[in-house]
Amino acid sequence: MRDGEIKEMVLTGSLRGKSILRDTDLSPDERTAILETALTLKAMRVAREPHPWLGGKTLGMIFQHPSTRTRTAFQAGMEQLGGQAIFLGIQDLQLKRGETIGDTARIFSRYVDAVAARIADPADLDEFAGGATVPVFNALTSHDHPLEALSDVFALYEHFGTLTGLKFAYLGDGNNVCHSLMLAMASSGVNMSVATPKDYAPEPAVVAEAQAIAAQTGAKLEFVDSAFEAAEGADAVYTDVHESMGEQENPGKLVALAPYRVTREVMAHAKPEAVFMHCLPLHRGQEVEPEVADGPQSIIFDQAEGRLHVHKAVLLQVLHDERTSEDIPTVSDASAVMDKS
Repeated sequence: MRDGEIKEMVLTGSLRGKSILRDTDLSPDERTAILETALTLKAMRVAREPHPWLGGKTLGMIFQHPSTRTRTAFQAGMEQLGGQAIFLGIQDLQLKRGETIGDTARIFSRYVDAVAARIADPADLDEFAGGATVPVFNALTSHDHPLEALSDVFALYEHFGTLTGLKFAYLGDGNNVCHSLMLAMASSGVNMSVATPKDYAPEPAVVAEAQAIAAQTGAKLEFVDSAFEAAEGADAVYTDVHESMGEQENPGKLVALAPYRVTREVMAHAKPEAVFMHCLPLHRGQEVEPEVADGPQSIIFDQAEGRLHVHKAVLLQVLHDERTSEDIPTVSDASAVMDKS
């Protein structure tokens, strides 16, 4: 969608009422529908065309950790779609007084139509989703960050107009973001090169899962030792913070990750038209040089904006019903609109 037209959307019945807890919860068609819906919703917002299709719906948000982009994307997105959002931090919940996670989920489900949950322990997220009777969205755990990764796929798709043949380089900590990116890129057919220190490599089980997916989609997933080798010929170079949320200060980790900093020299190994990406917040001078973060190849703020449109697409796909569907311009399947890749 490069010329400002507003396309019809694909409303996928399989997404209606569906929780998204893991990167692998989405089928290829569901991913396609979300990406295309995000493009359309962005065009509508740019054109100032109202789209209040979720009027009367309420999103609950439970966040154990602070958030800027995820929380704002969910709350602003829900309200732009005509609904409302309710936010509760960990100090606002009766969990601190001993109420069980399951009871909290059951009660919350009586009040809202879906829940976005940022919960550190993935087992606790699963317990919450097991007790909920409404869709639950993983807004980050210590193990993964699926909607962030899907938004990063959207950033690539929007910027390059295709996913086919792209090489994506990830440098740094093999953390929750790295886990989700491996699964998301493999599922999307994007080639990925990962460079991490041996002691901070991604979990072997996630690597095996991503490699199995890549074998099905034709994507290439490789692991290299050098930041320069990973960036060689890349279309996008990505990094995350060297100290993840909730971690204790670890000087040894910072030393181990220092060689994986994204510098101008690293970017010079990528393609001339390559972009720099970061999920934010970032620490200029630590995991990336300021000249790269703020340079002409950086799309970090476009990438951050994409979170809004992807979160809105997820909300619309999951929460639309027969009544709202009558007002939404749609086509029957994703292949009718996703013809760029």
